[in-house]
Amino acid sequence: MKNIYTLLLASVLLSSCGSDKKSSVEAIIATNDLEKIRQKHTELEASAHEIATQLKEVEAAIKALNPQSKIPLITTFKANEAPFKHYVELQGNVSTNQNIVIYPEFSGVLSSVYVKEGQQVKKGQILAKIDDGGLSQQLAQLKIQASLAQTTYERQDRLWQQKIGSEMQYLQAKANYEAQTQAVHQLEQQIGKTQVRAPFSGTIDDVITDQGSVVAPGQTQLIRIVNLDDMYIESDVPESYVSSIVKGKDVQVYFPVLGKEIKTKVRQSGNYINPANRTFKVEIALPNKDKSILPNLTARLKINDYTSEKAILIPQSIISENAEGQQYVYTITDKDGKTAKAHRTIIQTGKTQGDFIEILSGIENGQEIIDEGARSVKEGQDVKILEIK
Repeated sequence: MKNIYTLLLASVLLSSCGSDKKSSVEAIIATNDLEKIRQKHTELEASAHEIATQLKEVEAAIKALNPQSKIPLITTFKANEAPFKHYVELQGNVSTNQNIVIYPEFSGVLSSVYVKEGQQVKKGQILAKIDDGGLSQQLAQLKIQASLAQTTYERQDRLWQQKIGSEMQYLQAKANYEAQTQAVHQLEQQIGKTQVRAPFSGTIDDVITDQGSVVAPGQTQLIRIVNLDDMYIESDVPESYVSSIVKGKDVQVYFPVLGKEIKTKVRQSGNYINPANRTFKVEIALPNKDKSILPNLTARLKINDYTSEKAILIPQSIISENAEGQQYVYTITDKDGKTAKAHRTIIQTGKTQGDFIEILSGIENGQEIIDEGARSVKEGQDVKILEIK
């Protein structure tokens, strides 16, 4: 109780002294006497120095009586083994081997177009017809001549079997029949080229040339046909991944335009390094049951190039580097309740994924690592653990 009264008396005296000093300072300034103002300035500086010295003494006494106030506060987390898959991020384009423009094999007028855009067609289906320019009439005449040649040959053959007639007559009849038959087959093939057929099953994407136009082989584009079943993504991969990105690797594919993500695999890895950009090509299988994925779409790829079933991952932000270029983190030792000692641990790191990095050596499973406060502790320093994450 006596101490309380002493403190109250001291507070009153200090407040009154402060009030007196304030009024005294104001009064001296009001005199406009330079000597008195300078003298007061000197007195105040001396008082300020004395108070600062006393504050330091009080703070030193507090620290001596409460050593916990000097211990840094930290949080820790336990390093746990977990499966880790590293992905290489690339960009690719959707392609298909069945995306072609059909050209005519015969010159003439495009007399008929039997399909329209968006129509599903089957392999071998007739898509358009080119006027044959009278070849059908020629074929009819050739067939009549071939029929006559066949009849002549058959009769001559029977006579020859009976040893009637000369061998020359038989051979001439046979040669004429075979020549007429071959001529019919050739003209039929020629007329067959006037029919434009689907080379594979798919969808008519574009009817390029209108009915009635004159077309020429290898020059006039008629129809574009696309098959969306056998789709794939093609991408260029840096040569440094030639041994890690191979056939069968997992791939995550994202189409920004569609907002769609699928999981698939690498179906083919190239065996040639392009000397111009030091890359090799990979093909990624692309299921497309709903036909929503179209040729030439841009895709973002994440290809799995490295997998570890028991990896230790830590945040990259807590890793420091010493003068020798060695990476290190701070772990804790001598743990006693909430207090412990900080220990600098040299580590070797592997691949990164986002904000985390794999630890190859230096950290064991279950070891506690300093997280928050890692940048402010020193080797062997006592620390206080606030939280274990």
